[in-house]
Amino acid sequence: MPESNEIDKPGEPKDSKRDKAARAALQVIGGAVPFVGGVFSATAGVLSDRAQERLNQFLKKCLAMLQDEVREKQRTVAQIAMRVDLQDEKIAERVKSDEYQSLMKKALRDWAGAESTKKQELVRNILANAATSDMTDDDVVRLFLDWLHRFSELHFAIIGEIYNSSGITRGQVWNRLGKGRPREDSAEADLYKLLFRELTIGGVIRQHREVDYHGNPLKKQRSKRRGPSDPRMKSAFDDEEAYELTALGNQFVHYALNDELTIKLNYHGPEDFEPAVTDEEEVKINAQ
Repeated sequence: MPESNEIDKPGEPKDSKRDKAARAALQVIGGAVPFVGGVFSATAGVLSDRAQERLNQFLKKCLAMLQDEVREKQRTVAQIAMRVDLQDEKIAERVKSDEYQSLMKKALRDWAGAESTKKQELVRNILANAATSDMTDDDVVRLFLDWLHRFSELHFAIIGEIYNSSGITRGQVWNRLGKGRPREDSAEADLYKLLFRELTIGGVIRQHREVDYHGNPLKKQRSKRRGPSDPRMKSAFDDEEAYELTALGNQFVHYALNDELTIKLNYHGPEDFEPAVTDEEEVKINAQ
């Protein structure tokens, strides 16, 4: 008779060595990640072996996702450190300040909102520029970080087109995005109007307006129309009203969309120190 009092039930799979190893690994992980340990402890002895194995696989995938996120954050911090000149005393003091560390914590805490590689690049640009530029204060930089989570890449494409051609119309922006002109009652037209409305309400763009010498906006002069008025409502792809970035929108482009900083730390191998050959010297060499 077997020494163990456990009796194998028919149809119920036995624990394999791999399953036992997985459970042991999760127990160790649970000590470092309370979430995993709590779930494992709560389900141990309650679920069947098959259900427990599926739970283990789910937890391992979740843990791998968290590890990928940590690696992405580490890579972003390293890229920022390489892009700023830490030999500059002013910049070195800035990155060590509580204010800048608060920006870093906010950006990394809200990392889940930067789901795309493009948005992660924008986070890097904002943090790098915030370390080297005093163009705006930290409250505005926090607003820029919020915009990264609030707006989509299509929003940023519209911002870029308006920045490159201030006074551009919605129809011209749509044409530059390389999309065919849909019907006015289509979902694409509704989405396009929504994008402009969100950017306008968010304070990123506005309709172009004339200002005086001191920057005060001037009232529009109403033109007297002759003939019957157009019964149709304004098109989603209107070619009359011009748009421009607000002051905040221009600063956002400078901090996030303009990749002006260059890597300060470069590897210098032996080939990097070879003397340059001028055009005259090259002619002499070829003549020989």
